[in-house]
Parts: sequence; C-alpha cells; structure tokens
Amino acid sequence: MQAPQFGLWYDFRNPTAWHQPFEAFYAERLAQITQAEELGFDSCWLTEHHFCEDGYTPSPLVLAGMIGARTRRMQLGTNLMLLPLHDPVRIAEDAATLSIATGGRFDLGVGIGYRQLEFDQFGRKLSHRPSLVEEGIEILRRSWSGEAVNFSGKRFEVGDLRVTPVPTKSPAILLGGMAPPAIERAARVADGFLCTGGLGLDTYCEALEKQGKSITEGSVVLGCWAIIAEDPEAEAARIGDHILYQVNEYIKWGAFGPPAETPLFEDAPTAIENGLYELWDAETAVSELGKLLDTYPNIRDIHFWAQFPGESVESGDRRMRYIAEKVLPRLR
Repeated sequence: MQAPQFGLWYDFRNPTAWHQPFEAFYAERLAQITQAEELGFDSCWLTEHHFCEDGYTPSPLVLAGMIGARTRRMQLGTNLMLLPLHDPVRIAEDAATLSIATGGRFDLGVGIGYRQLEFDQFGRKLSHRPSLVEEGIEILRRSWSGEAVNFSGKRFEVGDLRVTPVPTKSPAILLGGMAPPAIERAARVADGFLCTGGLGLDTYCEALEKQGKSITEGSVVLGCWAIIAEDPEAEAARIGDHILYQVNEYIKWGAFGPPAETPLFEDAPTAIENGLYELWDAETAVSELGKLLDTYPNIRDIHFWAQFPGESVESGDRRMRYIAEKVLPRLR
C-alpha cells in the first residue's frame, strides 16, 4: 500500500459574526494553502454547498484550479461535491481539465446531498438521489474512457458522445456517506470511501468483502475533526464559538438526521463532548492516528480542518504548524 497522505480541509465559510471582505478572505486562505505545501502537507480538500449566508463555497472546482496553479506536488480533491445537483458530463469535463492542468493531481469526491433547498433550486428530487449518484458515477467513468458514452438510465441519457480532452490519469471517484447503504454503495461503485470523522470504517471494509474485494482494494480518504494542539483543551475553549457554529449549522441543514429531531448543541463543551471532535496533543494524535492506520491499512489520506468557520487564518496557522512539526514526521 502507498504511504498515507496528510492534508487540510477547507469550506471557505465566512460567517456574519466574523465577516471579512471575501476578496481578502480568499486571498489569505489561498496563501495559507501554498504555505501548507511548503510545510509538508500532502493534500488539500474542498467541499461544496449552495445558497449559504456564510458563503460556504459553491464552486470547489474553480478553487481547485486556483490552488493547482499555486502548488507543485499537493494532491487536490473534493470532500465532497454534490453530484446529484450537477450534469455529470459537465463535471466530467471540468474534472478531466483539472487532472490535465495539474499533472494528474486531482481526485473527485462526491456525495448524494441532503439539503432540500439545493435540490429544489436545481430541479432535482431528494428521493432520486441514489439513482442520480450511481448513474452520475457511471457517466463519469465512461466520459474518461476515451470512448463514446452511450448511456441510458432512469435519470440521464447520453448518446454517441465522446468527451474530450481525456486525461492521462483519470481522477479517482470517491464516494461519501454516513448511513450503511451509502457506505456500501461506495464499496460497490466508487474507487474509495470518503469517511467523516472515522464513522463507517468497519462497514466499508465489510462491504468490500461482500463485493468479493480485498480490504486493500478499497481506499479510504478520512476527514478528521480532531483539534490538535499543545494544550487541546485550552485551544478548544479559545475557538469554542467557531466549533459550535460549525456543528450547529450542519445540524440545521440535516447532516446528522432530520433537523426537527436533532437538537442543537447549547454550548461548545457539549458540542465537543458529543460531536465528532477529539482533543489531542501531539503524543495523543500520533498514537490515535497510528492505531487507525494500523487497523485500516486502506486509509490513504487523513486531512484536518484548516480552521473552523470564522476563525482567522493566523489562529488556524498555529495548529497547522504544530501538526506539521510535531505530528506528521512521526507518522511518516
């Protein structure tokens, strides 16, 4: 197995309570990503949502192109894009272009989505998500084959159409999810599993085996929600408002179940204790991540939030440097 990569995760959220002009906000984060490559981070992952008051990025592929032009070796990917909202042929063209322009440094991570608002605006039905994502993945694969697509399904029709240009290295197609059916789908139709906070790893490995695949034929890209600092409890207290904002916004949208049935966290300590967050110093991070890598040898990338919504780049930089200096050399 290839040695795992370690990277950073960005959502480009700019909440009202801490708002910056977006031009300065983007410039600071793009500069941070360039610096992260110099510090030794291997990857950068972008995510997607639409019509959010805080500006959660709706255009991760545009940002990936900008980052690709500023970096030389960093692997780029989406964790994740909402494939059911898109025309899969158009996504295939953009992803192929990114792979070509970056020398094969781009992978496409997708998911089925969950926000009614987004599906309504883009004219799609939530109930159609499984077929939209499965047919979309099949069209992506055919689009990068160099042959005519010739696909006819329940949701899409693509005729004798050859998508060009064809990348020398096709992006890996990674599929996210937290519910067992979604994780099993990742084992069945995708090149890898986008794992949120370590949830579903056993389910994914079991699903691979049910498909007649070995564990190492699968691939896991893990978005880690740990807060890693010299004094993680003090760090969590310092940035608690940003952590609370992040998890409660996801709850409001329905990421962790129907919003009417999923209560918001009242304060940051409760969110950290009962959410996906872990508080680790370097020693604990090396131990816990090392156990994960030993237990699940198909993990190929672990990435961390660069900063939480509304947190300054300077604040995120401190954890980034701590991880680069105290954690990554020991895991490698």
